[in-house]
Amino acid sequence: MKASISGIRGEYGNDLLSTDVCRFVTSFAATFMKGKNSCIVSRDTRPSGQILAYATLTALLEQGVQVFYLDIAPTPITFREARKHKGGIMITASHNPLNWNGLKFILNGRGVSEQDLEWILADKEYSPCEPGSVFQITPTYVGDALNFMQDKNHSHKKRIGLDPGGGAACGHINMLFHEVGHSFLAINDVYGISSRGTDPTVENLSELGSLVTNNKLSLGFAFDLDGDRVVVVDKYGRKMEPDATLLLCVGAAIDQGARKFVVSLDTSLALEKFIEFSGGKIVYSKVGEANVVNKMIETGADAGGEGSSAGYISPNFNMCRDGLLASALISSLEEEKQEEYLNFIRTFKQQRSKVYVPNSAKFKIIDNLVEPLRKIATEIILDDGIKALLDENSWILVRPSNTEDILRISVESTINKTHDLFEFTKAEVLAINERIKRATDN
Repeated sequence: MKASISGIRGEYGNDLLSTDVCRFVTSFAATFMKGKNSCIVSRDTRPSGQILAYATLTALLEQGVQVFYLDIAPTPITFREARKHKGGIMITASHNPLNWNGLKFILNGRGVSEQDLEWILADKEYSPCEPGSVFQITPTYVGDALNFMQDKNHSHKKRIGLDPGGGAACGHINMLFHEVGHSFLAINDVYGISSRGTDPTVENLSELGSLVTNNKLSLGFAFDLDGDRVVVVDKYGRKMEPDATLLLCVGAAIDQGARKFVVSLDTSLALEKFIEFSGGKIVYSKVGEANVVNKMIETGADAGGEGSSAGYISPNFNMCRDGLLASALISSLEEEKQEEYLNFIRTFKQQRSKVYVPNSAKFKIIDNLVEPLRKIATEIILDDGIKALLDENSWILVRPSNTEDILRISVESTINKTHDLFEFTKAEVLAINERIKRATDN
């Protein structure tokens, strides 16, 4: 089982049971839902989702909570509805395999903090209260999104391909695109039935690509099981890089008047140059959805996100990555503007991968990387792992995973330099790891 501010996740029936869910939800309710507060609850389409929903509802009702149940709904819809309530719980393991599941907690419309998580994980005993009540409701997300997008029912309608992957976005994304005014063709749009895996970022999306090219569609959008991630396929059936997807969202936001942005440290320099060229301001945050949201609140940002996951966040609408809103915004762009924005990023190339190292060595490797990277860098940033700025078009970022025994390596430069920089960084990491291993063995 993995527990972080991103959620509690585990393999259902192995290290995550309904009894675990009851315990965590009871702790969440008793700590934060006192005084007849209300809580929104939803789930994605995993096979274990229904039984974990029963466990979640039972635990909340025992603590006297008023529960508003959406049944199957994407994470962005759940976060949007949670703004009307004290708390929220999304039953999901996001893009993890189908046999996984978990809980994503929401407080006052945003994800929980590290301190909140400690309280939720604390082993406490609680006495049952007067039972709460449960109500099934219909979300207002689609209408809210249309209003937020300033009713972009424009004349340049598009034909779109949709692939919700049998996940929670099924039906909801169809409704959103219908209201925006686009026509669409959909695959994998039945709950729980899909010809691909749960994570579109690692799939080749050939089926969606063929749907787009064979039917001469403008774009295709693929979602993960809980709908917070979106991957875009262009009119030629090619997957877009995540930074390009985020750039399109930022371009659409600028068209709407947004000027202040926050992006994670691993985001393409193209976004910085694009935002500043457009008269906006950009601030960097540590990698991670919660870190981006916190920095947005701190700086009063209009929008932003994570380049590495194409995770678009618009805090005035939703305090989470919102794949549904991102797809609607991208589809609202005129084709000429879309090409203009993509041309802006095509001169940059990113390469991202991971290296497996012992957990005990991760931070030692980071410390030992400072000197070799300093020799080639104009600036070293140690806010989140180590980031080396090399020139106006190039950087290297090495940061430890919070949940796995890996270091994540991200590199960006011009097309002909990126691979060499990545191989140089990977070789340095492996060499330092080997030296640490030999020293430990001796």
